[in-house]
Amino acid sequence: MKTRVVIVDDHPMVAEGIEAILESFDDIEVAATLSNGQEIIDQAEALQPDVVLLDLNMPKVGGLTATEMLLEKMPDLRVLILSMHDSPEYISSALGHGAMGYVLKDVPTDEIKRAIDTVMEGERYLCTGAKGSLEPTTDREQLTNREQTILLQLAQGRSNKEVALALDISVRTVETHRKNIKRKLGISSTAGLTRYAMEHGVLQGTHVDL
Repeated sequence: MKTRVVIVDDHPMVAEGIEAILESFDDIEVAATLSNGQEIIDQAEALQPDVVLLDLNMPKVGGLTATEMLLEKMPDLRVLILSMHDSPEYISSALGHGAMGYVLKDVPTDEIKRAIDTVMEGERYLCTGAKGSLEPTTDREQLTNREQTILLQLAQGRSNKEVALALDISVRTVETHRKNIKRKLGISSTAGLTRYAMEHGVLQGTHVDL
């Protein structure tokens, strides 16, 4: 079985270059090359990729938001961030949003293939440059943008069903996010979530969508 890969990058030359590299491997099939996060969100279910190679900074919908939304639709999807940025903040944020790997755009050809193989085995992959800049951190346990949005809704007293309706997602997805929010924050009650939201400025509209 070939690994189906979709490349998402707003620079055509980069996307075409990566496609040419990956097409040289017998066990990889490039299902599509797309130019922004919205395109992959709209087409993911039709394309059915195993791995999405995703740039971080793109028009319309960026890589972090796209990662969250893709994983809501397709929890088994492997998202591999392909970026020029090697700062710990970018890497931690990408992993915190659900990406399984982070690869810098200037890595050797075989490293992109190794990254795809690694995440397909269910393991996280950080390229050498990314690994070197990532120090031990608790960032992965911070709330993602989507979780902050849901926390805001819950803190305003809305039920799971109301939140699902407002965000156009399933009740089950809201319940999963709610569980993850409580686990990450170490809070067991809705009242505790509301108190946390008030103390950390969530209710004052400080949420920023990356």
